[in-house]
Amino acid sequence: MAEKKQESFTVTDRRLFTPEGEVRRESSSEERVSTSTPAAPVRTSSDAPSPQPQAPQSAPAGQDSAIPPAPTAAEQKEQADAYLESSQDMDKRVEMSGRSARDLEMTFERFLASLYMTAMMQLGLMQEEGGQPRLDIIGARQTIDTISLLSEKTKGNLTSTEANFLQNALYELRMAYVEVTNALSRPPQTPASGAGSLIR
Repeated sequence: MAEKKQESFTVTDRRLFTPEGEVRRESSSEERVSTSTPAAPVRTSSDAPSPQPQAPQSAPAGQDSAIPPAPTAAEQKEQADAYLESSQDMDKRVEMSGRSARDLEMTFERFLASLYMTAMMQLGLMQEEGGQPRLDIIGARQTIDTISLLSEKTKGNLTSTEANFLQNALYELRMAYVEVTNALSRPPQTPASGAGSLIR
C-alpha cells in the first residue's frame, strides 16, 4: 500500500520538462501508470461526494479564504454584554477617583479631535509635552485621507456642529499638509548666493 501511495504521488507530477528545459522521458511512462493503477481506486471509492462541499469553501463568492468567518449573533451579543459590564466597572472606578465617567465617553467630536491631533503631530506641527517633533508625511496623508473618507461616508448622518467641525479640521489639515510638503520640496537657501555675485 505504501508503494501505491508513492506511485500516486509521483503520478501527480506531470511536468513535461526538466529544470534544465529538456523533455522529461519519464512523463510518458508516468502517464501510462496513472491511467492503469490509480484510476480504479478513485472511481470505486465512496468518498466522491466529500470533495464537492469543499469546493464552495475554497472559493466563498470572491472573498479571501484567509478572512475568518464573522461571529454569530449569539457570540456578538455575549461579547457586547461582557464589554458593557467591563466598561461599567471601569466607570465606577473612575468616579471613585473623583473624576466624571462622562469625560471618558467617546463622541464624534472627540474622535475627530484625536485624528486631527494625530495628523498635526505627524506633520511635525505639534509634539507631546517634553518630546521632539517627528515628521511622518505618509502617516499624515493617510490620517487626512481617513478624515476625508469619514466625510464622504457620514454625509447626511451628522449634526450641523459635527459636520462643521469635520470640514474645518479637514480644511486646516490639508492646508498644513500643503505648506509642510512645499517647505520640504524647496531647496535650502544659503547665503552663498550673495557671495557668488561678488566673485564674478
